[in-house]
Amino acid sequence: MHGTPATPGAQSSGSRPSATPAEMLTAMDHTIATHLLSQQEMARRLNLNVTDLTCFAYVLEAGEELLTAGDLAERAHVTTGAVTGILNRLERAGYITRRPDPNDRRRVRVAAEPSAVARAHALYGPYYARLAALIADYSPEEVAVLSDWFTRQGRLAREYMDEIRDTDA
Repeated sequence: MHGTPATPGAQSSGSRPSATPAEMLTAMDHTIATHLLSQQEMARRLNLNVTDLTCFAYVLEAGEELLTAGDLAERAHVTTGAVTGILNRLERAGYITRRPDPNDRRRVRVAAEPSAVARAHALYGPYYARLAALIADYSPEEVAVLSDWFTRQGRLAREYMDEIRDTDA
């Protein structure tokens, strides 16, 4: 965590309060902590653990472009052995099915079960509606900046995670 004490920023001339980089990092730390707690609660309500919920979210995000187990392992930053256990649990819980890959008989593709999609949407729908309302408060230019920042920060976080994992080897 960043750990820098927050100093209230002065109001900018526009409709947004100003913020120092330290204030932004503190706000990010708080958002991440809240998000982690929220994901734990969402996973609990869906009778999953957070890693399985994350993998299920990747399956949902892929939509009709079904992922392979290897794709899922790469996105979730887990081994193919670990993803096998995750898929086994998700399949037993009725969240996914495995389908043969039409192009490679050695591989399977992962599809979301419609009833599980409905359960996830029922839980996440109200939250995403609130997020959509919040996003609507921002100009298209501001949304573009936020999207760019999240994309770049996510890449940086993944690269750093890989870096520190490599030190374990």
